[in-house]
Amino acid sequence: MIRPVSEMDVAGRRLVVRADLNVPMADGRVSDATRITRFAAGMEPLLAKGAALVVLSHFGRPKGQPVAEFSLRHIRDDLSRALAAPVRFATLGQAAPEAARLEAGHVLLVENMRFDAREEANDPALARELAALGDIYVNDAFSCAHRAHASTEAVARLMPAAAGPLMVEELGALQAALDAPARPSVAIVGGAKVSSKIAVLKNLVQKIDHVIVGGGMANTFLFADGAPMGKSLHEADQLATVSEIRALAQAHGCAIHLPADVVVAREFRAGAEAQVVAAGACPDDAMILDAGPQAVATFTRVLEGAKTILWNGPLGAFEIPPFDMATVTLARVAADLTRGGTAVSVAGGGDTVAALNAAQVAGQFTYVSSAGGAFLEWLEGRTLPGVAALMQDERV
Repeated sequence: MIRPVSEMDVAGRRLVVRADLNVPMADGRVSDATRITRFAAGMEPLLAKGAALVVLSHFGRPKGQPVAEFSLRHIRDDLSRALAAPVRFATLGQAAPEAARLEAGHVLLVENMRFDAREEANDPALARELAALGDIYVNDAFSCAHRAHASTEAVARLMPAAAGPLMVEELGALQAALDAPARPSVAIVGGAKVSSKIAVLKNLVQKIDHVIVGGGMANTFLFADGAPMGKSLHEADQLATVSEIRALAQAHGCAIHLPADVVVAREFRAGAEAQVVAAGACPDDAMILDAGPQAVATFTRVLEGAKTILWNGPLGAFEIPPFDMATVTLARVAADLTRGGTAVSVAGGGDTVAALNAAQVAGQFTYVSSAGGAFLEWLEGRTLPGVAALMQDERV
């Protein structure tokens, strides 16, 4: 069982908090502070209760060496404003004395964990240094939980550990959508390649009632049925995988839905001349770039019967109109069902978040995860090291 930090007495305690403050930058300034503000919203009540925070995060890919452009010093002022609290800054070597002087309600931001090569090596010595910085470890970075690093895994085994508010929120949403979904449950799985989501599809068809397959992945399924592909993206070497996924789905009572018609074009560019053809009638000189209107109507009916909707991956080349039609239409259907209270909707993955933003409905889903790799591994049914490390009740 994972204990939320909100259930602990934190007054007068130093919390060693693993955050994900890996925010986008432009010209040395934070260009999107969403991760900072979301993190701060969960930490403010802990500060108000008299806790002090020692904040750990990574930033970029410095490969175990200090790199000025990846210094967390760049975000200190943004974090201070978001928390409405003073934030000190220290390198890892300076952190112990700085942490010892922290007063209740104050914050210490430690330099980029990935400046130290021991972080990604999950080094026990580094974990001991981090554990010495406070009294309770708090992981509030689900997006990093698939990494067994010193600040996400090893340190959690050395001190009382708890889940932060964002971690609790994410785990609750994902468990509700996949581990114990209200039924009927529907998963939309899109993207370019079956090979990149074999484990996802195998896990989902064993747990979900309906799986809608879109994007280049749908092309491979259609190709397995003998449909001509023309110049379409597909994986001719994945037919055995498609057969295995279908067998698993049949064994577990999951219906797989593929597009009955598709949108094709001779060029992959905005405004390219497009036509709708049957899924088995792609011309030799054309490529499939989206699901067609008949497919969208069928997928809509599947969604309208759902109580749980789980989404990962677009249904077509959504970045370029008019090949965004299927993705945008179904995103709005899912949003409408969520607003109407008939369905819980959970989505995640970089392309998925971008697609929902393009459809202007990301804020209307029950939960949208920004955790790319961790979200995907959760869909695969894997145990995430950073989550497993929190399940150490005897220390808390």
